[in-house]
Amino acid sequence: MRRLLVFSSLLTTLPFSLPALASPTRAETIFSFDTTPGELPKAVVPSAYVIDLVTDPAHLTLSGRETVTIEVRAATSSITLNQAGLTLSAATLDSSRTATVTEDQAAQTVTLHFPAPVAPGRHVLTLAWSGPILTTPNGIYRDDYRDAAGKTRQMLVTQFEVADARRMFPCWDEPAFKATFQLNVTMPFEMTPLSNMPVLGVSHQGAATKRVSFRPTPRMSTYLLALVAGDLERVSGEADDVSVGVYAPAGREDQGRYALSAALALLPYYDAYFAVHYPLPKLDMVAIPGNYEAGAMENWGLLTFIDNDLLYDPATSSAATKELVYEVVAHEMAHQWSGDLVTMGWWDNLWLNEGFASWMECKATDRMNPAWQIWPRQHATREKTMAMDGLASTHPIQQPVKGPSDADAAFDDISYGKGELVIRMIEDWLGEDHFRDGMRRYMAAHAYGSTTSADLWQALSAASAQDVGTVARSFTTQPGIPLVRVASSCANGRTVYRLDPSRFTLDGRDTESPGWRIPVVAGGPGLGTSRLVLGKHATLEAPGCAVPLKLNLGESGYYRVAYDDAAFTALNRALTRFAPADRANLLGDQFALFEAGQAPLARSVALLNTLEAAGGERNIAVVEELIAELTSLDHDAAGSPHRPAFEAWARRSLAPVFGQLGWTPRPGEMLVDTILRPEVIDALGRLGDAAVIDGARQRFAAWRADPSALRPDQVGPVAGMAVRTGLPGAWETVAARIKASTGTEEKARLLDALSQARDPASIRRNVAFAYGGGVPNGRIVSFLGDVAESSEQPDLVWSLVKAQEATIRPHLTPGSADKLLPRIAAASIDPATLAALAGDPAATRSPGARIATQRALEVARTHQAVVTRVLKDLASF
Repeated sequence: MRRLLVFSSLLTTLPFSLPALASPTRAETIFSFDTTPGELPKAVVPSAYVIDLVTDPAHLTLSGRETVTIEVRAATSSITLNQAGLTLSAATLDSSRTATVTEDQAAQTVTLHFPAPVAPGRHVLTLAWSGPILTTPNGIYRDDYRDAAGKTRQMLVTQFEVADARRMFPCWDEPAFKATFQLNVTMPFEMTPLSNMPVLGVSHQGAATKRVSFRPTPRMSTYLLALVAGDLERVSGEADDVSVGVYAPAGREDQGRYALSAALALLPYYDAYFAVHYPLPKLDMVAIPGNYEAGAMENWGLLTFIDNDLLYDPATSSAATKELVYEVVAHEMAHQWSGDLVTMGWWDNLWLNEGFASWMECKATDRMNPAWQIWPRQHATREKTMAMDGLASTHPIQQPVKGPSDADAAFDDISYGKGELVIRMIEDWLGEDHFRDGMRRYMAAHAYGSTTSADLWQALSAASAQDVGTVARSFTTQPGIPLVRVASSCANGRTVYRLDPSRFTLDGRDTESPGWRIPVVAGGPGLGTSRLVLGKHATLEAPGCAVPLKLNLGESGYYRVAYDDAAFTALNRALTRFAPADRANLLGDQFALFEAGQAPLARSVALLNTLEAAGGERNIAVVEELIAELTSLDHDAAGSPHRPAFEAWARRSLAPVFGQLGWTPRPGEMLVDTILRPEVIDALGRLGDAAVIDGARQRFAAWRADPSALRPDQVGPVAGMAVRTGLPGAWETVAARIKASTGTEEKARLLDALSQARDPASIRRNVAFAYGGGVPNGRIVSFLGDVAESSEQPDLVWSLVKAQEATIRPHLTPGSADKLLPRIAAASIDPATLAALAGDPAATRSPGARIATQRALEVARTHQAVVTRVLKDLASF
């Protein structure tokens, strides 16, 4: 799954609250079904489901009947499986033994009781039930949307990860309980139904409904089963003897051709990389309009996407959307092997799914589109991930997970971002060929089964003849970021560098390394490249004095570096001679050290001045780091008398790149320039550039009169500036366009613009807009969080949301409900708001709510210290 994670500042980076120096988790062994964690008993195991489902989307009801072939492993008088919100009406075993039923809605289970023990061996369980079709985007739900003509349409959608298959049918809803699924569904005749496998047959059920049967799936986990039905059309092709298609709401199917071309190129690449041919006869991707919270989901053979992650219209889509579609398709297709064919045994190893797919999406996208500079631009992912991992309350990549609520909370920057970055580091250490060969061993050994991280380390070690587990476990079972301190000295014409590992923390504590084994790559202009695995300490030498030796060359390692004055000065002098990834890396590490109170702001300023003196920075990866630093400082300087002077200096840092890009694209320019232009325009607007703001206002007036007058890439920053600066009528215009729009991409960029309002009246209207139908259910929490942060008045947003909390919560999934209040409070540094969050009954309503609350409190308190530091250093600056 590719979650719609918010890429933003520390304000919205929400960590777990675990002990500051959590000890390594228990020594993990290779996968064993009997010992893998979970909530269900393992005495009964399903092997095959045959499901008959009757749906009534108009009345939001369903009923069903299933037969499940089970293996009873030890004599038992009861069988427990999962259900949530369902009512069982019948339960029999082997067609003759009737069970009494006990439902536990809190535990989301149902237990079948038999008067005599069920003997070990194969049995057939038959169940009948009824339940609701939801309107929140989880389980099986109805998605109401408007087509291009403005007509309301209905779509049935499933979203089962983490544990919502149990909302459609009773099942063993844990990833280790793999089985085959043969799905039959009765639905309105006009709907086009899709599932993981091709249609087996269709029969009419009267004038209004039909029964559609699908071929049985391979052996897989329940969360990968999928059903989508609606007014859908397909564009298709074939790759490696597999039928590949993109479905979209009728009339928009041509917008799926770009994603289709990506999939047709990626499938042979993945087949070759994993050395396992994609095992299903089809690979379909479906665009879900509007109400889809997951972002995208890797259901085997039926990948589902929020529509703006799959559909691309050259006339109305931005360049950033073009890139995003390719990356998300690459991510979900990578899951067809890592996640679907081979599945983590339990959610404590979620990173095996998401970290790997995040890494592979970059590797594959870079392979197919080298001009996009994907790897240098992953610097942004690195900084966002480390902003979370540098807090005292972070958690290991592999973490204990008890149930669905805390499993849902595990979909965070550590599982995705740190997982991706650690895998990249391991590949760089082992070499691409050895890593690929290890992945091939892993896939071949565990196809259609489950694994732990230990299984992966075993395969990589066998392929590389390296002790992969020792290095990898030091990053996956321990929290935090290594900090390598570099002390330099020069004697007899040679510079000696001493490397000492410790732990980087944002609260400034210089803690001891818990035992990381860090693959280090070092070098610099005119120097050779050195590689070592750093344990306690090491030394490197280079000929000459004041030599610019840089660690983490290429930024492939997951660690920060702190240089002494002499080493830093040498690097700053040579800054422009380093590759873009290394320039961004130096800037990012130095700014993080400032935020942690371990270096003065003057060091970051010195690096920026070096770039300015050289004519300004133009590479997208480095410019994006500059924008992140400058806008973060500006946000934290709110209310300071020094803010205008800082903004004037910050604008000078971005002026050269804007001078090169301007407002108007050049014929044949690179995609990265088209992506960077709106980012620079938006940043200059936030930094108070009068000329840019005036240009935006003029363009907004033209767009208000004619929506085609403005390029899609520029609608977001232009509308955002108009709303943020209080242009009369801007809020009303943007809100009206959101309500009239039938496209999720357009809605998303306009919702971001609307969230930037700073006057109290517009903030009140934004909060009301969120729950009054202007925002899809799956986006309400993220929109309110954006309003809290962008408005610079999070405490007002908190009070408004609390006043309407009872109205807002019915629109939310359980996972979103857990995050509602913490997401807003995380933007505040007011002790009263933080105390209100800590004492709110919702803060302890579920494990996920407790985690989200603890995260938010840690972020806010850490940010409070950063703001104090910023205001102090800006005064000196």
